[in-house]
Amino acid sequence: MRILGINALFHDPAAALVIDGRTVAAAEEERFSRRKHGKRPLPFSAWELPEKAAAWCLRRAGLRPQDLDAVAYSYDPQLARPAEAMGLDDPWDHLRQTYAREAPRFLQAALPALDPGIVRFVPHHMAHAASGAFAAPGAEDSSVLVLDGRGERASHLAARRSGDRLEPLYAQELPHSLGLVYEELTDHLGFLRSSDEFKVMALASHGRPRMLEELRRHVYPTGDGGFRATAVPWPELCPRRGAEEPWTQDHADVAASAQAVLEETLLDLVRWLHGKTRHRVLTLAGGVALNCVANSRIAREGPFARVWVQPAAGDAGTALGGALLLAAGQGDGPEPMTGTDLGRDWSDAELGAWLKTAAVPFERPPDIAATVARALADNGIVAWFQGRSEYGPRALGHRSLLAHPGHAGNLERLNDVKGREQFRPVAPMVAAARAAEIFDGPLPSPYMLFVHDVAEAWRDRIPAVVHVDGTARIQTVDPATEPLLARVLGEFERLTGLPVVVNTSLNTAGRPMVDDPRDALECFGSSPVDLLAIGPYAVRRGVLFRGADEREA
Repeated sequence: MRILGINALFHDPAAALVIDGRTVAAAEEERFSRRKHGKRPLPFSAWELPEKAAAWCLRRAGLRPQDLDAVAYSYDPQLARPAEAMGLDDPWDHLRQTYAREAPRFLQAALPALDPGIVRFVPHHMAHAASGAFAAPGAEDSSVLVLDGRGERASHLAARRSGDRLEPLYAQELPHSLGLVYEELTDHLGFLRSSDEFKVMALASHGRPRMLEELRRHVYPTGDGGFRATAVPWPELCPRRGAEEPWTQDHADVAASAQAVLEETLLDLVRWLHGKTRHRVLTLAGGVALNCVANSRIAREGPFARVWVQPAAGDAGTALGGALLLAAGQGDGPEPMTGTDLGRDWSDAELGAWLKTAAVPFERPPDIAATVARALADNGIVAWFQGRSEYGPRALGHRSLLAHPGHAGNLERLNDVKGREQFRPVAPMVAAARAAEIFDGPLPSPYMLFVHDVAEAWRDRIPAVVHVDGTARIQTVDPATEPLLARVLGEFERLTGLPVVVNTSLNTAGRPMVDDPRDALECFGSSPVDLLAIGPYAVRRGVLFRGADEREA
């Protein structure tokens, strides 16, 4: 079966294509539209379908809309209740429900010749659950936990997978929502809700959880697989921060307290779920599953032997999950994900044509990996554009900024390049075979979804990637799946003695990750980056701007 998955309703619109149970393509609309998260998470923006992402997925497979057997839309309006009946202050939610009910016709308009009769509404949290349980390798019999802001009428789902079946076990109804509580705090701390929650997680490392007792009065597990989480009086805990104001210790302490109560509640839910299933494997999905600090505590203290997190755990992942769920229901055994490189790519010839059209000086060195390693060893910053773009919010070595981890100043330098807050860390990529001697935590960790303690002996050797609490959110690189990256790491270690390279996303603050060659050239041209490695080609900043100076002279 040929099934197109669509996420459109809340935020991060995305499309995914599953053919005979195999994921062929998946992409977020933001990579095409160049609007971060595709849109703001408002009821009256629900009409913003992932038109460009869906059309690209079909082109990738050589399909037309009329060739599809089904379209999975990751929200079922029949399950929804009025916002006020669920205790939510959302006066425009009725618009969201109207858009959802009319989704088949909107999709037909976006993809002409599509039969609206093949659109299937998939419950939001079942789509999340399928994105974890069916995409994870070795998870044929496993437990799955979903937590986010909200779905139709719940904010959480605990379920079990048996073969191609997903069985719900418990759902926490709204208004109680760990995701919404964290969103409210994000807004209170002056960040953008439904977007900047990861900043709260980073800020928490600078604080002490001295407000934990007060938060436990409002956020706590109920012992039956559910929880209470609503009406936290944030102004009583710390002053509201303006977006342009500096953060204070009170802001860091409330973030640390919220992080702690979130982790406590998640551990209770995980233990309850394990008591029901006795599985060895747990998969996680939903926006809360992007909290890598909480994930690490679940892996370390929870009862499951292995924890796997969907790399596109946020709402974008429901496009894939909805398609996988329909595939499983039709007898197409869903195949696990082999990586996040599910987006667009270009041939060497196409990349060369882009560079010639842009009239930039470039070279094709004998080995782009060796060229990049030498630039990094010389403390250059490298924009790395290789292969298919990533699905999900993490740069995993396809659209990345790379740097030397041995210079502490490179953290501030990279944050300046990207226009980010200085309290935010950058991440290391490390050869999988070397990870255990440097980092203590779940291994392998190919998707940057856990934090690891950095060994004392290494903290002074790779200071740029060590967070204030002595941890790092690592990406392990396996030469079997990422041979080019592995070559960069190997050559960099030969030159420096360090098997670690800084890896952060190739973008600047407030903008989506670079996706196509034009994006890469624009980012390179406007940021103090020393080398652009785009396919087999190298564009050097000094050569580019020396050429510009010569032309002007």
